[in-house]
Amino acid sequence: MEEKKKVGVGFGVMILKEGKVLLGKRHEDPEKASSLLNGAGTWTMPGGKLDFGETFEEGAKRETMEETGITLNNFGVICVNNDMVETAHFITIGLFSDDFEGEPQVMEPDEITEWRWFDLDELPNPMYFPSAKVLENYKNKKFYMPQ
Repeated sequence: MEEKKKVGVGFGVMILKEGKVLLGKRHEDPEKASSLLNGAGTWTMPGGKLDFGETFEEGAKRETMEETGITLNNFGVICVNNDMVETAHFITIGLFSDDFEGEPQVMEPDEITEWRWFDLDELPNPMYFPSAKVLENYKNKKFYMPQ
């Protein structure tokens, strides 16, 4: 009998400072980029998979600290997206914060090679598509946009 595939839950944290969003460059090597949604070489928000028993906020705070060294003070859910590729399916929770402490540092160089601030109207390419969708929801003031 064929094993039934499962849907995962992940999140991306949109950190905004003076009109600029924080994005990290995923490693070019797919083995190091650590993404089931084919993110090697793309620009992404801090984020990751939700751990069992964890709230969205706990996961966002944990992953943001692990990846960037930034402490989120005040933040909340801004959108929900349905992200799929041929081999993986995730529900992505988009969170937003403009209340944080610290400057971004490369904490996991095997996964993210650099962090930079980008103007919302001048985003880099290629973008990790779940992060691009969170940004699109934010710009369009939408909680959910069907595919």
